[in-house]
Amino acid sequence: MAVQLDDAADKAAPRTGKGDAPPGRRRGGRRAGSSGTPSASARRTASAPARRTPYLLLLPALLATAVFLGWPMVRNLLLSFQNLNMKELIQHLTDWRGTGNYQEILGSEQFWRVTSRTVVFTAVNVVLIMVLGVLIGLLLARLGTLMRLVLSAALVLAWAMPVIAATTVFQWLFDSRYGVVNWVLDRLGRHSMAHYDWVGSQLSTFFVITVLIVWQSLPFVALNLYAATTTIPKELYEAARMDGAGTWKVFTSVTFPFLKPFFLATTFLEIIWVFKAFPQIFAINQGGPDRLTETLPIYAFTEGVGNLHFGMGAAISLLTIVVLLVMTAYYLRLTFKQEQQEENGL
Repeated sequence: MAVQLDDAADKAAPRTGKGDAPPGRRRGGRRAGSSGTPSASARRTASAPARRTPYLLLLPALLATAVFLGWPMVRNLLLSFQNLNMKELIQHLTDWRGTGNYQEILGSEQFWRVTSRTVVFTAVNVVLIMVLGVLIGLLLARLGTLMRLVLSAALVLAWAMPVIAATTVFQWLFDSRYGVVNWVLDRLGRHSMAHYDWVGSQLSTFFVITVLIVWQSLPFVALNLYAATTTIPKELYEAARMDGAGTWKVFTSVTFPFLKPFFLATTFLEIIWVFKAFPQIFAINQGGPDRLTETLPIYAFTEGVGNLHFGMGAAISLLTIVVLLVMTAYYLRLTFKQEQQEENGL
């Protein structure tokens, strides 16, 4: 009944369109309001170049990556299936081994010892870097303007120092005869440390390398954390303190949840950076003493260049990349899981 009344009212309504045309139409048979509005096909045609623009802008970077990274990776992959020593290199011979290099490496106890050592070394360094970096970043957020500027300048200078230059400075600091560290320890009453050889044992060598890598990595974490804390609304901190939350509770209930993506991304970047650290370890003691401080990058270089087993070194480097890809996949899984939780929470 209601539908019939509505139809009757529509039929009885006067025509108010221009020139006795229906209100919804103009002269020429086009609807009012449709003048100048492109059709769906026209919009698709017009937006096609816009959709291609990002890919065109990325094309130079993709080409450069393919040339300078992709092609060396392909060459390295081919070398990993060859028996390439000095003889084959000089005579330009190609001796294919198939998967022989990989079988020999994966069946070697040395490879698994180096791999486990690399994982432990990376874990210890990343934990120290993140803990100390977060503490320094929170300190920057609490300091006054002048002290914050001084500390930030010191961090930037440490970050800007070249790796080899910083490694040379640490070699001087921990020198057994003229090092400042031994001199200070001797002055403090530890006379047995007056001529201590810091690179004479595995643990002491790793200690020097760890101090060096942590010192070089702290500025990145601290400065980025401080910058991230400035994005947190101050009202959240005020509300937490009004509820009686202490410093640790404020960090766990406000700072950490708000900056969780930052912690995930920074931790992942530090894992990659420490895992592939080469110049610090090689310059300190070249993986010594007795190859006890070799990590996977040092192991690949020693086997490939040092022992002139280039095919073996290529295979080790590719296995190192595989390990990094596994860690990358795990990180991406955590990131996607967090995004899904945030979407479900919303």
